[in-house]
Amino acid sequence: MEGYNLIKVFEKTIQDHWDLEAFSDYELSTSTYKQVGENILKLHSLFEACNIKKGDKIALIGKNSTQWCITYLATITYGATIVPILADFPQENIQNIINHSDAKLLFADEAIYKKVDTTFFQNLKCIFDLKDFSILYTFFECQFEKDFQTISKDFIKEHGNGILKDNFVLPKIDDKNLGVISYTSGTTGFSKGVMLPLSSLMANIHFAWNNMPLKANDKMLSILPLAHAYGCAFEFLWPFATGVHVTFLGKLVSPKIMIQAFQQIKPRLILMVPLIIEKIYKKQILPILSKPSMQILLRIPIINRVIHKKIYDKLSAVFGGNFREVVIGGAALNGTVEQFLRKIGFNYSVGYGMTECGPLISYANWDKTALGSCGSVVDKLEINIDSPDSENIPGEILVKGTHVMTGYYKNKEETDKVIDENGWLHTGDLGVIDKVGFIHIKGRSKCLILGPSGENIYPEEIESKLSTYPYVSEQLVISDNNKLVALIFPDLEKSEKDGLQIEELVYLLENTKQEVNKTLPKYAQISKIEIQSKQFEKTPKQSIMRFKYETIKKNN
Repeated sequence: MEGYNLIKVFEKTIQDHWDLEAFSDYELSTSTYKQVGENILKLHSLFEACNIKKGDKIALIGKNSTQWCITYLATITYGATIVPILADFPQENIQNIINHSDAKLLFADEAIYKKVDTTFFQNLKCIFDLKDFSILYTFFECQFEKDFQTISKDFIKEHGNGILKDNFVLPKIDDKNLGVISYTSGTTGFSKGVMLPLSSLMANIHFAWNNMPLKANDKMLSILPLAHAYGCAFEFLWPFATGVHVTFLGKLVSPKIMIQAFQQIKPRLILMVPLIIEKIYKKQILPILSKPSMQILLRIPIINRVIHKKIYDKLSAVFGGNFREVVIGGAALNGTVEQFLRKIGFNYSVGYGMTECGPLISYANWDKTALGSCGSVVDKLEINIDSPDSENIPGEILVKGTHVMTGYYKNKEETDKVIDENGWLHTGDLGVIDKVGFIHIKGRSKCLILGPSGENIYPEEIESKLSTYPYVSEQLVISDNNKLVALIFPDLEKSEKDGLQIEELVYLLENTKQEVNKTLPKYAQISKIEIQSKQFEKTPKQSIMRFKYETIKKNN
């Protein structure tokens, strides 16, 4: 990574790919690398008009879009710090983050702006519409002589038909500069501002250049939230630094629209969370495989291979049929689903990371990684398992290196809890590392449940087993008075389609409990099942807010 500077990397990618398509908003407009570069310079002029200094904070909230990415790039290339905020956060969280981050400017979708209370803000000078950078609101002490439209007119007067690529220059910004304050999804009930220097972003991009399959002019579809570190790094920053054409689906869309977009764009690399591929497996593949006639045919070797090839072709077609690899991250992939994907030869890989590492910790290409692992540690990180036997006894995963954050913004107490005096980041994840260096995650240390004789119980492993059964839509295993309880939100669509009454559904789920218990040691068996009347509350990356349900149980 030596010799690379993130801002100069962005300068070079704009110059090298000047006339190529950079960003598209699905079925709307497309911008070339040249147009992105020009808009970055225009926003720099806007920041100057707003008297923004190097190191000032600029908040950004809205659906994935070209304008979202241009705002992000303009901010960090100016020397300011971007504060991306997940659009799914509640209004109170959004307002608290804007204040806590000391943001001077806010770029927001107008619909989100209308929901916030402008009297709440302490440091903001102006709020801009993310759609066209027009002013939505200025605070009484800040009246600007110029807006984006005026600056754009001045730019045209100065540059005529535009700047030449050889004359395109971005400021010199040291990679030690604070690039991003990324507020976590708050799965533990409190959202913290992760401070990522530009060097962390550059380290993630550099690793992807050397290890992940994309090249200039490839196409990619962005479906993950860009305000989350996973989507931002690998559906935006790295592709842009590579010369890739990224299309943004924008707001949350139906599976039908997503599949339609995959088939139109035919992306060369696909990123997704496990939830999507697990639903495809459960809804479209498992019903076919479960038929008695199919079970017989699958036992015949030659026919078995033909069936698997047809399923592979069907699954590949869903994602456009042109991808080199599907990278799964953000949560653990169900073991049964992974075994099936491996059996049919599907090109998938499972990565592991966290916002505090910007985000990547480990990865391996689809044809190299071990079953059940999430790859090996990336180049610029060291890893340590806090265990007397790191191959066989799970311990907390510790990492140290260029990817790691500098700390939580204005929160030394929380920073000291996770980064020790030797610089090791305590991930909170439990795992082992095998002889060849592949990491196998067992669960979260905060989720670990002690059995009756001190045995370690990993609820995620039990949940993974439950998830493959019919009529189970969502599941959560928690401890209640030293007994394991499975909270289940049933698959109402399937039960209604099958004409089940509630009594029958309860009976089938109880039978599911018995079947799962047969696969578990006695100390880890489910004591009872409790049916939930509504879906679990989740974070924007679709992780269940476990702490809420554990707290409810403790208080009952």
